[in-house]
Amino acid sequence: MNDSTIRRFLFEGLDIRGAVVHLGDTWQQMQADRNYQPTVAQLLGETAAITALIAGQLKQPGRLTLQLRGNGPIQLLVMDCNEKLQMRGMARSNPVVLPAPVTELLGAAQGGQLMMSLDMPDSRQPYQSFVPMVGDSIATIFEHYLEQSEQQPSRLFTIAGPKAAVCLFLQKMPESDKHDPDGWQRITQLAATVKPAELLELDAETLLSRLFHEEIENRGIRLYDVQMVSYYCPEDWEKIRDMVRSLGQEDAETILAEHGEILIRDDICNRDYRFNAEEVAQLFAKSTGKALH
Repeated sequence: MNDSTIRRFLFEGLDIRGAVVHLGDTWQQMQADRNYQPTVAQLLGETAAITALIAGQLKQPGRLTLQLRGNGPIQLLVMDCNEKLQMRGMARSNPVVLPAPVTELLGAAQGGQLMMSLDMPDSRQPYQSFVPMVGDSIATIFEHYLEQSEQQPSRLFTIAGPKAAVCLFLQKMPESDKHDPDGWQRITQLAATVKPAELLELDAETLLSRLFHEEIENRGIRLYDVQMVSYYCPEDWEKIRDMVRSLGQEDAETILAEHGEILIRDDICNRDYRFNAEEVAQLFAKSTGKALH
């Protein structure tokens, strides 16, 4: 059963939109056999939930990649997700990462950056943007990014544990103040009362009802269809064979002589690809059209 979903909503009388992202099995599969320390897993999970949120707005085929890169104990958080909401991701960190402020963990003050890349099939180069990491949490870093890129005030409430990674998102739309000058302040104040256990354990409808009961009664809320999210890291032997061929036969044979095999590590999918001498010989025989005897 897939319990990884995005549920978008709109406070119709206030022109405030939002979403609840809940990654269950998708997040668990992403952590499998990784042995992330709790601090690393928490930040990666929160990044995963926000990545799904942003990728869920893709209107055409494409792949969104978000990277938080710096010189702190956690050097890299990377997530990518396509328009089908198939996602994968990983973290790179020191062997031991002790709890500390997020800005220190990610090395934000030492030139840490948030990079967003959008790769569309019909474009030669992916669109990329780089912004400094501004904020003392994953949520505030991405709030700053969204406000810069979308020019609308946004709030994010995130949490990640071993079983789930969750994000509650709110965004003030251009006509909001005309509907109710105090609406955005009320909604964000109510959202700020959310408890970690509520985010992790409640389904979207129950969570929204509990947080915004009076607003929903007075103004109404529109709930959109559920979007399903999945973990997707298939083996890609053809791509890896092309990488070995690109080495050239002489360099490939040198690696074989030194190590007894060619090992290619796929970090984001946590998978090793191995080639022995016979497999390498067959690979180059096929590419040159020569038969092996």
